[in-house]
Amino acid sequence: MGLAEEAMGNGGGLGRISRLGAKQKYVRMDAQIPEETTGEENPNGTKESDRIKQSRRYVIACAIFASLNSVLLGYDVGVMSGCILFIQKDLHITEVQQEVLVGCLSFISLVGGLAAGRTADAIGRKWTIAVAAIIFQTGAAIMTFAPSFSVLMVGRLLAGVGIGFGIMIAPVYVAEISPAGTRGFLSSFPEISVNAGILLGYISNYAFSGLSNHINWRVMLAVGIFPSVFVGFALLVIPESPRWLVMQNRADEARSVLIKIVGSEVEANERLAEIEIAAMPATAGKSGSSKAVWSEILNPSPVLKRMLITGLGIQCFQQITGTDAAVYYSPTILRAAGIKSDNKLLAATVAVGFSKTVFILIAILLIDRAGRKPLLYVSTIGMTICLFSLAASLCLLDKGSVSEPAGIAVAMAAVCGNVAFFSVGMGPVTWVVGSEIFPLRVRAQAVALGTVANRVSSGLVAMSFLSICNAISVSGAFFIFGFLSALAVAFMYRFVPETKGKNLEQIEVLFGDDGEWERKEMELSDVKYEGIVNK
Repeated sequence: MGLAEEAMGNGGGLGRISRLGAKQKYVRMDAQIPEETTGEENPNGTKESDRIKQSRRYVIACAIFASLNSVLLGYDVGVMSGCILFIQKDLHITEVQQEVLVGCLSFISLVGGLAAGRTADAIGRKWTIAVAAIIFQTGAAIMTFAPSFSVLMVGRLLAGVGIGFGIMIAPVYVAEISPAGTRGFLSSFPEISVNAGILLGYISNYAFSGLSNHINWRVMLAVGIFPSVFVGFALLVIPESPRWLVMQNRADEARSVLIKIVGSEVEANERLAEIEIAAMPATAGKSGSSKAVWSEILNPSPVLKRMLITGLGIQCFQQITGTDAAVYYSPTILRAAGIKSDNKLLAATVAVGFSKTVFILIAILLIDRAGRKPLLYVSTIGMTICLFSLAASLCLLDKGSVSEPAGIAVAMAAVCGNVAFFSVGMGPVTWVVGSEIFPLRVRAQAVALGTVANRVSSGLVAMSFLSICNAISVSGAFFIFGFLSALAVAFMYRFVPETKGKNLEQIEVLFGDDGEWERKEMELSDVKYEGIVNK
């Protein structure tokens, strides 16, 4: 009898789905809770506590390496905000061309995101990370040596495809190798990498701005190639996702990876049994599975429909609240606030990037303690206040109702506050929730669809921001973003459940009854709960 068959025994439903003990250990629901590990040696002479510590370090290393591609997205976003100032002077591009150059990345990255979903199911999560790095390197190299706007666009489009691959696969991979108790913390690593990349991009702008206009922006773009080089070394360290291995009927390899991840053969077997149950529909219909997956997504069951509303909705709200506009066009925004010098503008953007990076560290410390929803509430409410404050300060500056120093101070505080509140919740939590709520059989494709929603929303904002500012002013644009951020608060309340501490196979249960999150959360966290009914 296989692990999956054994797990299905003793009654219907998911009788063997695990629950979490005091230390996030997986145990059978019908089993006696074992006594806490005392650190006694195993037959091989290794203490259990030492093995668990080693496994934790290993998983953290895997999450860091898998997130390197996300540095590329952040760097490109950050560096382009300064590059565009010098590209315009060197290649004499128009304002419309500036919008296209900046905004096209988001649209083309959706092509990469969609392709990554199918690629990840076909060749695995690990090698999809490699594909992302290769495509981005090619695009970055073309941009660095571009003699004209048209060649620059070719490189930009290739880089966008690579970024689409990277931002889709990193959260999926990290979520699939992470233990439930630390999944939020580890799944935040891609977003940390994005923020670190943005800060590096801003620093690169400032560091190389003194070079000639023909050289400086090329050097800025060339620096972005280096993070992707390290991905090659990462592939020597990280394993394949155990959940993908199970879908390929490679259970022995999956067990070996799980043992490295959790540090315990017993727990590894427990988790493998759960994954085999979740993967049954995918492995049973392996032939033509891609068509079957898209058929299920396009004609979803009520449960999957609620998951898609949550997953796609949170991705859209992350972008339509204007975060990419604040990052891409931060020099434009700060110039509207009264800062005129290019040097001072780039120095101010470093402060914005610093705020964005520092506050995400707060998020990763709290995401598995406070939970996903509290951080989302703090984030969206804080962003709403900052966006309306920024809009008001810019409006008053336009009318001359406040002094320029005071207006600049409020605008800077509002911009930094907005990106800080974004980093506390909407930034990392969006990718965590988006990668953990979908069933294994559709996860890669559904997350790819969420990436498309994210990138389309980002592209619409980036490509229309300057035009909107010209039509209704910069302050008017941020009044709109503030209103959308207020709507995001309501969306989080209505559609996003709390997934803290639940393994990927349990989370599906939260969507079984429309909107009844609290009752479902209580059932899953109740230590006396004796089973989960498979609905």
